[in-house]
Amino acid sequence: MSLSLAAAIPRTSGRWVCSLTATRQRLFHASALSRAQSAAVASSNQAQDFSRYGKTFDKILIANRGEIACRVIRTAKKMGIKTVAIHSDADVNSLHVQLADEAVNVGPAPTSQSYLNVPNILKAIKDTGAQAVHPGYGFLSENASFVKALDAAGVTFIGPSEDAMAAMGDKIQSKIIAKESKVNIIPGFNGVVRDVDHALEISREIGYPVMLKASAGGGGKGMRIAWNDEEVKEGYKIAKTESMASFGDDRLLIEKFIDNPRHIEIQIISDKHGNTLWLPERECSIQRRNQKVIEEAPSTHIDEKTRKAMGEQAVMLAKHVKYSSAGTVEFLVDSQRNFYFLEMNTRLQVEHPITEYITGMDLVEQMIRVAANQKLIPKQEDIKINGWAIESRVYAEDPEKYLPSIGRLSKYIEPTSTKGENEVRCDSGIVEGSEISIYYDPMICKLCTHGASREEAIENMKRALDSYVIKGVTHNIPLLREVVSHDRFASGKYSTKFLAEEYPTGFKGHAPTPTSLAQLASMAGIMHAKRELRNWAWGRGREALLKEDLQGKAPHSWEIFVGVQGVDEKVPVKVHKIGRAVNGEDEFEVSTPGMAPFTSAAHWPLESPLITNTFDNGEEVTLQYLDTLPLGFRVQHLGTKFDITINNAAQHALSKYMPIKEKASTTNMILSPMPGSVVSVDVKVGDVVAEGTAVATIEAMKMANVLRSVRAGVVKSVKVKAGDSVAGDELLIEFEDEAKEAPKEEKK
Repeated sequence: MSLSLAAAIPRTSGRWVCSLTATRQRLFHASALSRAQSAAVASSNQAQDFSRYGKTFDKILIANRGEIACRVIRTAKKMGIKTVAIHSDADVNSLHVQLADEAVNVGPAPTSQSYLNVPNILKAIKDTGAQAVHPGYGFLSENASFVKALDAAGVTFIGPSEDAMAAMGDKIQSKIIAKESKVNIIPGFNGVVRDVDHALEISREIGYPVMLKASAGGGGKGMRIAWNDEEVKEGYKIAKTESMASFGDDRLLIEKFIDNPRHIEIQIISDKHGNTLWLPERECSIQRRNQKVIEEAPSTHIDEKTRKAMGEQAVMLAKHVKYSSAGTVEFLVDSQRNFYFLEMNTRLQVEHPITEYITGMDLVEQMIRVAANQKLIPKQEDIKINGWAIESRVYAEDPEKYLPSIGRLSKYIEPTSTKGENEVRCDSGIVEGSEISIYYDPMICKLCTHGASREEAIENMKRALDSYVIKGVTHNIPLLREVVSHDRFASGKYSTKFLAEEYPTGFKGHAPTPTSLAQLASMAGIMHAKRELRNWAWGRGREALLKEDLQGKAPHSWEIFVGVQGVDEKVPVKVHKIGRAVNGEDEFEVSTPGMAPFTSAAHWPLESPLITNTFDNGEEVTLQYLDTLPLGFRVQHLGTKFDITINNAAQHALSKYMPIKEKASTTNMILSPMPGSVVSVDVKVGDVVAEGTAVATIEAMKMANVLRSVRAGVVKSVKVKAGDSVAGDELLIEFEDEAKEAPKEEKK
């Protein structure tokens, strides 16, 4: 299905939504059209087609932002439905605003004043004449009071009923209902935790370890694992803070924490006529801070018997509460495939695209049709597994400390299909020039790949991550690339402890192996040779270069030493130009220790972000060229950034005499690790603190981060107070110098 450009142009009451330069308007609109067309192609290429029936709504409002709003808009356009976007002041230039037919500003940047502002959203619905509302995920997607308000206004909610949502969206109540439905449940306390003393009492009764979690939420917000009384006390405070910030509800529940589990979930879709389908499982065990990072469908751990049992229990639960719409029943599964109900998410899941990949079902379309009171057309026997799919959540965050990053995307190029098989899908809500804001979740994109087998899906993911260009913010592609290349991930034998076990001190980036170092050094040599040829030819012109090349005057041989950040020894590389390849590129012979000499005609338009080389063993390697450095350049290899230095023989001989600049010590300071707001300051001037003492809590993008003292000391000054907004690396707390703290000797 093709979409007209007019369908991608945004308007509000006949006016442009925002004032942009002509260049940025073209950028947004071209991206919008490209994404809409890609979505249509993706839909038409799926293995099964359940889409050809009935009209639903004339106009819907999407009560969300970012990639999920864009995702819903694309399906609505496919179905011929007009769309209304809502946005905050901070999102006036966002892609979802550009894609929608209409857009309404619902308030200032903070979510409580905009995307959670029910009166303003109801007014937007009334003013635009929207007949239905799709909530996406997060924000109001699991707010039963919002559904009640829509019902009162005569507006259809594209999701479950108020009663079903209230029953299953509350994690305390849902456990009681699951038990009544004969669904396997985890031992725990099925009630509201009154206070920290009550939390300690419950935890001791259940037995450590325990999980404290928000009753009203999901997505890893308001969740903490506690292994002892002290961790319960601290976790209780943080979980309540996060829960209130994310969901406006600070109630907590406590349950037994199952050690070494796998997190596996079943997607269901139910109509209002008593029909419910379960779809093949998704594995979501690669997590950090209880938030999913990489998902796959199906799971390597689940056999057909277990899959069927999990699906049937999910259906029993949905029917018990007369559920209608898409929903997800999450389970924890142990090594023996015993599974236990975790929670039910009464909304569309973030990771739904991988289920769409392996079933061919557009879940957003099914939600819209169910909301319009249509019956489900497919039957359970129609649901088949087609291949394998993997999703990587690309976040603007430091992959070592999992701290969010903000900024403007100065360069942004999403990966695309290289096979013409729709094997790459990017669900995002941004374009080059977009701003990653302090106010919202730091997700950049849900990058999904598909293959006929798991191995093919993984290889497609590696290729996609290598060609994903993001500049302007720190991102977690280094971690994602390392995980999908890990032997343990390849084996399929992992659990929710994977990241903690494999990177116990935090992820530090790719540590070059002999093979990856040789590949990186040799490709750096090729890039250096191409740059040298370009610089030599500058002013002479292309024809002069060809002529003088034939006469042997142009540079044709390089013997260099390649320095790679984090590697002690420089790598000797020899590059010799031997002619021109059939693809029109210069052809080089390259040799370096650790691999056999090879010839390369790598395609690299100079200064472009990607260079790809196929080695003699058939392995294809893509580097990202990021920046020029005084003696080299910065590249991204296997997801990780490396500073590359290029030395000739004389420079290499002298380099050992160069002094190394020492880093300044920051042990006397507590700096904010990111922009955010101060939730609490837990020390005052003169306090004596031990190493590891919690001194402050910073909240950013709805996540609370506890800051701890890196050494014992005396607090010299406190620069901030609760409620202050702070920048990244801003000084918060200062300690006395260690020498000053030392006790003075008594005079004799």
